[in-house]
Amino acid sequence: MSKIAVAMSGGVDSSVTAAILKLQGHDVIGITMRLFQTPEGTEFSAVRDAAAVACHLDIPHHVVDFASDFGRLIIGDFIKEYCCGHTPNPCVRCNHFIKFGLLLEKAVDLGADLLATGHYVRNTIDDNGIYHLCTAKNIRKDQSYFLYTLTQKRLQKIIFPLGNIDSKDEVRSLARKFALPVAEKSDSQEVCFIPNDDYVSFLENSCGWLSASGDIIHLNGQNLGRHNGTHRYTIGQRKGLGTAWSEPLYVAGIDTERNVIIVGEQQHVYAKGLRAEGMSWIIAPQADEFAATCKIRYRHHPVDCRIRLLTDSSCEVFFEQPQKSVTPGQSLVIYGEDEVLGGGIILNTLDLINVSC
Repeated sequence: MSKIAVAMSGGVDSSVTAAILKLQGHDVIGITMRLFQTPEGTEFSAVRDAAAVACHLDIPHHVVDFASDFGRLIIGDFIKEYCCGHTPNPCVRCNHFIKFGLLLEKAVDLGADLLATGHYVRNTIDDNGIYHLCTAKNIRKDQSYFLYTLTQKRLQKIIFPLGNIDSKDEVRSLARKFALPVAEKSDSQEVCFIPNDDYVSFLENSCGWLSASGDIIHLNGQNLGRHNGTHRYTIGQRKGLGTAWSEPLYVAGIDTERNVIIVGEQQHVYAKGLRAEGMSWIIAPQADEFAATCKIRYRHHPVDCRIRLLTDSSCEVFFEQPQKSVTPGQSLVIYGEDEVLGGGIILNTLDLINVSC
């Protein structure tokens, strides 16, 4: 049996992960990340709940303070990307730099052979010793989209015990069977550092964002009104534009240099392809151009496409069918059937106006 560190968030998934591994006879330790500066003497709920589960399971529990790193690498980047008119995905960066970076290093320092998390994803190894990251058996909860930056080296040290579980109901049932104190705790659906999922208030209040009014213009150049800050808009947005037009209008571009929101009819938010940068490959491509499927955001259904490599760190993607609301800053994730091959950050579309920082 192995010594396994479990990333315990205080939620049901990571708690069941720890319980399963303990039942299997492994030497389990819990590690909880402190990601925010909290008032002296107080503990945020993740630490409190994780500690309670660790006590119930009779396993050691460690708290590691990554607040400074999290603020610099995740929150700081989040703000910077919005300043550029992009819509970032902080969970992807957190997994890369914090959870499977700093936390994995801490687990090794504590003598763990492996780091386990409650992600819904499968990690396998073939006869040649190559690791493969595949979608979860419970496809509705699959989180492979957020993990494309994992490497062969890191995958050697990571396990995902929930990857082959059929449903979240089964996880809840296991939590009750183990009598875990968080068995009925609700799932978190929000970005952890954005209170009430209110991005605008976070940027304006917590980060001192200064709203700057600017023009809303149609793709034909016609001025249709004013906006109250480019950070209030995302590509494909329809509601809240405050413009009068013969057809529904959508955000087609965000130009932060000119402080302009660009709008157009629905057909103008469909793209035939995109360019991505910062590519990371779990399985190295064997050709400069190949067929695959891809997702351009977490809730996006994988679509058929062709990938054309430009450099080791950039590529172009051509969709078989045009896709709506391709958003700079979001992650492109490339799949071969149910396996994650790699991914990167969307830079721009190939056939719509190019607006960037």
